[in-house]
Amino acid sequence: MRTYLVTGGAGFIGSNFVLYLLERYADIRVINVDMLTYAGNLENLKAVEDDPRYVFAQADICDGAAMRALFEQYKPDCLVNFAAESHVDRSITQPEVFAKTNVIGTVTLLNVARSAWQCGEDDYGDHRFLQVSTDEVYGSLPLDDPKAFFREDTPLAPHSPYSASKAAADLFVLAYGDTYGFPVNITRCSNNYGPFQFPEKLIPLMINNARHHKRLPVYGDGLNVRDWLYVEDHCKAIDMVLAGGVLGEVYNIGGHNEHPNIHIVKTIIKQVSEALDDQAVNETLIEYVVDRKGHDRRYGIAPDKIKADLGWYPETPFAEGIIKTIQWYLDNEEWVARVTSGAYQEYYQSMYGDRSL
Repeated sequence: MRTYLVTGGAGFIGSNFVLYLLERYADIRVINVDMLTYAGNLENLKAVEDDPRYVFAQADICDGAAMRALFEQYKPDCLVNFAAESHVDRSITQPEVFAKTNVIGTVTLLNVARSAWQCGEDDYGDHRFLQVSTDEVYGSLPLDDPKAFFREDTPLAPHSPYSASKAAADLFVLAYGDTYGFPVNITRCSNNYGPFQFPEKLIPLMINNARHHKRLPVYGDGLNVRDWLYVEDHCKAIDMVLAGGVLGEVYNIGGHNEHPNIHIVKTIIKQVSEALDDQAVNETLIEYVVDRKGHDRRYGIAPDKIKADLGWYPETPFAEGIIKTIQWYLDNEEWVARVTSGAYQEYYQSMYGDRSL
């Protein structure tokens, strides 16, 4: 029985990955380690909470003793590190939190896994450490050059405390591979969307605000471009890297779905209005707000390497994925209300006032 240790498995992408693994494979065990901060939610995993192949452990990845205990108890074959502070706005106000979780937490995991897996000098058996990263570590692309893309050899140029912390973590991962022969991979994905995404992010925020006729805050001119990747496609890519990726390599995972933010917002308005038959959901709800500090203009990933090496490609067109996503949030309003209550609601209102959820 192959054992996966998934950190941050109660978050958006992590929980989708846990569900993907348990649905796809019968003879596995998944150990989900999550601190359950504001964005971690065990409700995402109610479908598998009674599955004997699934174990949840609440722990901080910065806690070396806790991580060692988990390794000793479950002896994982691979570790997939999703655990991270990931909201750019929060990183601007609390950069030290991002440095601790994203950098120190990753180094702690590397040290614990290296100690547990080492069979001899530079020999770690059939184990693998996969660091889930982001295209934001590459910085920004110009809007006027649609042929420019992030590739695995694009120099790192992070522009926010969040992306700087992820870039630093990536460099530690690669350094452990070079220095100790440690079996590592890094995946860098474009913007994910789909079920269970915490409603601070653009797509679920706009869906939920629109259905309640709240303002739809759009940074700057709304022309910042992102490459959108359906979360299930991302999970499949990670699985394929774990199974066949060349050790020490970085793989970019993109959706071939580049759109300006304002296009995303207007698409959501149209689809929500039609789904609810509600003419009050319209473009008058859009409110342009002061642009985010260090707001990158465009992200665009070239996923040529992962397609050539592993045969992966994004299977979900944005036009299909966004409808599935909108319907999921409309059907799960109670989930949204629960995960946005309490401390997070207070935080969000302090940032956005009456534009909050």
